[in-house]
Amino acid sequence: MVSTTPTDQPRPARRGLLHTNPSVLWFMGLLGLFTLGVSILSEGMGIGVLSTSMVKILGMTLCLCLIAVCMDVVWGYCGILSLGHFAFFGLGGYAIGMWLMYARTEIVIRDSLSGATIPPTEVEITDAVTAQIFGVVGSSELPLIWSFAGSLPLQLAMVVLVPGLLALVFGWLAFRSRVTGVYLSILTQAMTLALSLYLFQNDTGLRGNNGLSGLQNIPGALHVPQSVLSMWFFWASAFALGAGYLLFAWVVSGKFGSVIKAIRDNEARVRFLGYNVEGYKLFVFALTAVVSGIAGALYYPQAGIINPAEIAPIASIYLAVWVAIGGRGRLYGAVIGAATVSLMSSWLTGGGAPNISFGNYRFLWTDWWLVVLGLGFVAVTLFFPKGIGGLFDYLVRKKP
Repeated sequence: MVSTTPTDQPRPARRGLLHTNPSVLWFMGLLGLFTLGVSILSEGMGIGVLSTSMVKILGMTLCLCLIAVCMDVVWGYCGILSLGHFAFFGLGGYAIGMWLMYARTEIVIRDSLSGATIPPTEVEITDAVTAQIFGVVGSSELPLIWSFAGSLPLQLAMVVLVPGLLALVFGWLAFRSRVTGVYLSILTQAMTLALSLYLFQNDTGLRGNNGLSGLQNIPGALHVPQSVLSMWFFWASAFALGAGYLLFAWVVSGKFGSVIKAIRDNEARVRFLGYNVEGYKLFVFALTAVVSGIAGALYYPQAGIINPAEIAPIASIYLAVWVAIGGRGRLYGAVIGAATVSLMSSWLTGGGAPNISFGNYRFLWTDWWLVVLGLGFVAVTLFFPKGIGGLFDYLVRKKP
């Protein structure tokens, strides 16, 4: 009789992504159907049921869903309550906005000077572009950070590099000092506040409170109607959300995901087992910052403008509320929370919801929307601590 040692036993088959995270297939299918439906109903590519402004709102909502997924990974899975991730989102928007504004202004300047008797030199064109962009803040010199603004490839690289490097530096300093819990949340909020206050100054090179505007006009596509451009960005946003969801589903489903969830539950024990806790946290923090920057680069050309108020700490707090409402620790929960709050905000504050009259008092949704959001957050926390996503889990797992 031949004895069988443990080494002779067949190894268990490695489970695939769809097996460990079945929500991926459902999410990708629903996202594909949603994208197809909007394309058919759109004004630019379909039968015209959905207006261009509505398509832009839906495209921006997809970008917000993507940063919500980033927030869910860093908070719901790794346990880092970051109150500064919207800063990375805004930096991505500024990076692409610099190219959009510079290139569009350069096209306008060249067209206006094309009929001049003496052709303008490149220096004169650069000076005219600088005066056009920075005249509003009383400057006539091109800031150093705009040195590559005329190059799309370099500015696209900045969309990734600037948020990623800031996250690496901040995370390395914070995690190596083993700052955790509420203290880390305060640090991330302080970073965001410092960045927004810095950008409010006119001498930062980013036009201070004026921000960057006219971002909906794409250089080289000025002849393309906004209805078509809105669909281009909607498709890009849908693709980015799908790719980001797949990426993070893969990250949180394997051994790496098990480690970061263990860090969330008991960081000291994971460190005692020999894992480089700081390295895992830094990787998650930097990766989510990079994807947040990409989401911002897609969001602000659809919004048309970006200013320092977009990076204020309150935006990151809203982001945490979205994830909590949707259900943290579930990627699809973050999407549900962000989409629900974003679309409700657009409906209630954009004139879609009728105001209510109580005798001499008129209830205006624009004044009370944030109160409604706060009450909704409190209600979800008290009665549905696992968020809306937790309700789906309950319905799916409930036995007949």
